[in-house]
Amino acid sequence: MNIIHDSHLDYFRSPFGAVPINTKVTLKVITGEKRIDHIYLVTNRELHVSAGLEQNDIEEIEKEIEKEKEIEIEMELELELSNSTINSSEYVYKAEITMPNQIGWVWYYFKVVDQGKVFYYGKNKNGLGGRGTLMDTPFPYQITVYNHELVSSYQKWFREGIIYQIFVDRFYNGNKDGLIHHPKRNSFIYSHWDDSPMYIRNQVGQVVRWDFFGGNLLGIKKKLGYLKELGISIIYLNPIFEAVSNHKYDTADYMNVDSMFGDNQLFADLCDKAQELGISIIIDGVFSHTGSDSIYFNKDGKYPSLGAYQSKDSPYYAWYRFKQFPNEYESWWGIETLPNVNELDPSYLQFIIEGENSVLKHWHHLGIKGWRLDVADELPDPFIQTFRRKMQELDPSSIVIGEVWEDASNKISYEKRRGYLLGNKLDSVTNYPFRNILLDFIQQNKTAEETHLALMTLFENYPKAYFFQMTNLIGSHDVPRILTVLQEDISADWPASRRKKIAIERLKLAVIWQMTFPGVPLIYYGDEAGLEGGSDPENRATYPWGKENEEILSWYKKIIAIRDGNQVFKHGEWLSIYQDEDVYGYFRFLEGIDKQIAIVLLNRSMEQTISLNINIDRFINQDDHVWFNALDTQQIYQTIDHQLKVSLGPLEGKVILNQ
Repeated sequence: MNIIHDSHLDYFRSPFGAVPINTKVTLKVITGEKRIDHIYLVTNRELHVSAGLEQNDIEEIEKEIEKEKEIEIEMELELELSNSTINSSEYVYKAEITMPNQIGWVWYYFKVVDQGKVFYYGKNKNGLGGRGTLMDTPFPYQITVYNHELVSSYQKWFREGIIYQIFVDRFYNGNKDGLIHHPKRNSFIYSHWDDSPMYIRNQVGQVVRWDFFGGNLLGIKKKLGYLKELGISIIYLNPIFEAVSNHKYDTADYMNVDSMFGDNQLFADLCDKAQELGISIIIDGVFSHTGSDSIYFNKDGKYPSLGAYQSKDSPYYAWYRFKQFPNEYESWWGIETLPNVNELDPSYLQFIIEGENSVLKHWHHLGIKGWRLDVADELPDPFIQTFRRKMQELDPSSIVIGEVWEDASNKISYEKRRGYLLGNKLDSVTNYPFRNILLDFIQQNKTAEETHLALMTLFENYPKAYFFQMTNLIGSHDVPRILTVLQEDISADWPASRRKKIAIERLKLAVIWQMTFPGVPLIYYGDEAGLEGGSDPENRATYPWGKENEEILSWYKKIIAIRDGNQVFKHGEWLSIYQDEDVYGYFRFLEGIDKQIAIVLLNRSMEQTISLNINIDRFINQDDHVWFNALDTQQIYQTIDHQLKVSLGPLEGKVILNQ
């Protein structure tokens, strides 16, 4: 039985992708030249109950959820001849549904009844959007239903920016003679800046001595000129609050910069100096847990205040979840030094968000432009919503980024689907799916068509405003260095120098992709200098000042300059294309008075030169149009019969712009 529904084409699903509440959506199915007895559209509504709703509103939503749990609608038959979209004469079945008046998700599939037999049609076996397949148990398509009035607003400074992530201890020591101020007790200080990082653990794997290199805020301040020259406009700092560890995810004092990094006044000076250069600063907020060695828990008795571990009379006792006081308590991933907090405890909310002297207000007044929320999937939706609302009150142009590793439109955490992208929650998320898709293609795990489908599925699931404001990373402190990853699948029989050369060429493709794709690129410090390293702690080595890989650094500067010099890469629409399994690409285009068109093509083959004919008649109707390669402006192209002929050598990318 030949049945077609393709959620990536407007013909089959209109409007495409995520839609605002109350939107009417038309869905179509084609059955070939055979008429079917009955086709039903089967829908299931999953509404998201937001924080701040009155109890009556919540009850009404719950009634609607129960009333419309699953609906079958028989689709109407249309006969359309010689349809240009599908290029054939087919039986077409159509149904129209109206999205709920509350944010959430609508799931749908098709039930086919023919000659007494029942079939189901849903997403393909990979769970991706686009053309589906018949199966016994259908995998439903997703329609994200968001509140247009509450969805993330456009922030020019963020959307046009490039983020540089700094792990402070490993970036640069700005103190005179490289001195390290206020070292931690019982810590390990490396004797050389370029030593390899390591953990000193006991027999059960616990870190017993934290290691430090001495990077600090003064070092960042002294390197602002380097970052400006690179093209950076946003700095994201891993945690800077007082803490025992080098990574600072074990917060000891939310109100103060760690003394090894500097102090609050130095941080304010850094924000001011950065702002003078057009650079905004975002800091890491760790609010799902604190350190056990902190003012608030005080397990080691280091602080004069009464910690939750010490007494039930502590003002912080209600923050934590004790199973048996004081030694049994909930902790992050079972790590005893990271006790979990109850984020919705009223006193905690006052301290972090709502109070007159809250943590959020404190750092806003010191000059930050936004936050990255650590482990956002472990923070309750009401906490995130309240956090962003308060930040917007303080600064309407501020940004809140959530750490999310999966498709953020349908993420399930603690048995609950999260509403990050439905409005009034986050402004952006860490786009790890982008990184995974990029690596799968470059390392030849997925074809260009599979890459297209994976990216189109994100495009389909995310409200457009979010898709164009994702934080697109290819490296971070939680994954191996990108240059190391790009060597892992290359044959160990090849010389190390050859593997390294291939990895560098692959990295160049990745940088082209990252800098020209919709969203905000994030560079993990040192990736632009050719740093290598496996998993933590190897991926947290020091920046190699004076020993940078100049080939890679020059490439980053070149591609960043191309992005910075062409608005099409910051604001242009996006259209995915593929013709050869080894070449993936896309159009970026601006309409109207600022009309500009870019074609990005990436050949991942290590051996083959591949020639393509790119059809551009959708954008330009004359044959005498001239194009050039932004990576080599001597390469000029001419359209012939609305076709642009382009050849790409092995591991070559091209960024082709219209003149």
